[in-house]
Amino acid sequence: MRIVIACMSHETNTFSPVITDLDRFSGGRGVPVSGAEAIGIYSGTASCVGGFLQAAAELEASIEVPIVAAAPPSGPVENDAYEYIAERIVAAAPGADVILLDLHGAMVTRSYEDGEGELLRRVRAVAPEVPIGVALDMHANLYPDMVRHATVISGYQTYPHVDMDGTALKAGRITLAAFGGRVSPVMAWGNAPMLPHVMRQGTDDFPNSALQARAKEMEAQGALSVSLFTGFPHADITNAGLSVVVVTDDDLPLAERCRDELLERAWEDRRDFVYEVEPLQASLARARDLAARDEGPVLLLDHYDNTASGGTMDTTEVLAAVLDEGLEDVAVFGIYDPAAVREMAAAGVGAEVTVSLGGKLPMPALAEQSRPLTVTGRVKLLSEGRFPATVAMSRGLSMNMGRTAVLAVGSVDIVVISRHIEPFDPGCFRSLGIEPTARRYLMLKSRIHYRVGFAPLVAHVVECAGRGVCTSDYSELTFEHVRRPIYPLDGINSREGL
Repeated sequence: MRIVIACMSHETNTFSPVITDLDRFSGGRGVPVSGAEAIGIYSGTASCVGGFLQAAAELEASIEVPIVAAAPPSGPVENDAYEYIAERIVAAAPGADVILLDLHGAMVTRSYEDGEGELLRRVRAVAPEVPIGVALDMHANLYPDMVRHATVISGYQTYPHVDMDGTALKAGRITLAAFGGRVSPVMAWGNAPMLPHVMRQGTDDFPNSALQARAKEMEAQGALSVSLFTGFPHADITNAGLSVVVVTDDDLPLAERCRDELLERAWEDRRDFVYEVEPLQASLARARDLAARDEGPVLLLDHYDNTASGGTMDTTEVLAAVLDEGLEDVAVFGIYDPAAVREMAAAGVGAEVTVSLGGKLPMPALAEQSRPLTVTGRVKLLSEGRFPATVAMSRGLSMNMGRTAVLAVGSVDIVVISRHIEPFDPGCFRSLGIEPTARRYLMLKSRIHYRVGFAPLVAHVVECAGRGVCTSDYSELTFEHVRRPIYPLDGINSREGL
């Protein structure tokens, strides 16, 4: 038995100016990993590839991994990068008994709105009868070709995504059972005309908590897999938004009933998926009051500029306000600015430097731009920027911040990095000698994933609206291609006939 396992994963923010080339898919090494090296890296890890490898290991099978290519969220994927990755997956497909694919579901390329659907179309063309199992992110924007050409689709049921390996294990086991003739998967899918704000998609919060709980109940009651995708709204494409796909064992009416119930529930709760923005100055005043209680660190969440939603990670509005307000004992993660890191590395640890920090990546999608922030401080530490992930999300993988510097501006320690990485694991601080629980304030460029590692460490969280292409204010973005009408861009009260 020959099982092909591959990964082509990218969440595309079509408003992001960050280039998505092949190097971004390879962690800075030039080309993505494959073969025995990929198996060694991902085996036993809390990742989709790790879950697929576990499913395959439960059988006596030959495992082939032609490529594992995952890039941090950013702008549309360059065509040459897409073709490089797709060609290797398609070339491995002929002769396979089962194909298991770690995709994202929200990949947009320079040529394709639906990058995953195009890949699956190509794979199906050379392997027309082979069972294909697909694991998708909860933020997938589902398209017909994904469902048409896959045998099984399963999506994450948690956000933060702590079930990546479990999702792939489920998809893999169902697909392998289909190959063995033990099940006959059928799928029903549909979407709703709504763009839930990412800041309201956490599975600790209503309504997504209730929707995902119901999806799990449906699985316990007979469905093979039930996935409610909240969608990725920072993609100006036709099918952006909330969708559902249900897999059953040769029971299409059951799949359709489950699908329809979840879509209707989500639509009824649509207003609870809308995030209300608080002015930055009000947020910081509230943070100061909370810090005065001395109950533990107050986390300042710079959620407009989260690299895991395609942010540049170099906007400076929240950091500038923190400095202007005179907040003390703050640890900041982080500012993406390789040029500033090089300057600090040249000056050396202990040197006092004045640097122009951040604001270097233009954001044409926004009317207002971020500006570089001139700061003077002491180079506190230099690092190669690697640490092992130990939290439930990505556990077992090596995190890479690139060359990293810590700049101390008074009692504010600013982590400046050379590779985009979201701070969801406290190791991003601890590997640099900063203990987050000992600080009065933490400032993170994150949205929801911070919860997996930082929620247990802080007393309060204050969401700070700064600037960036992950804005929660849809009026700051121009949607030209998404299907209309759609809620909340349009004041619609019914999804019937849309």
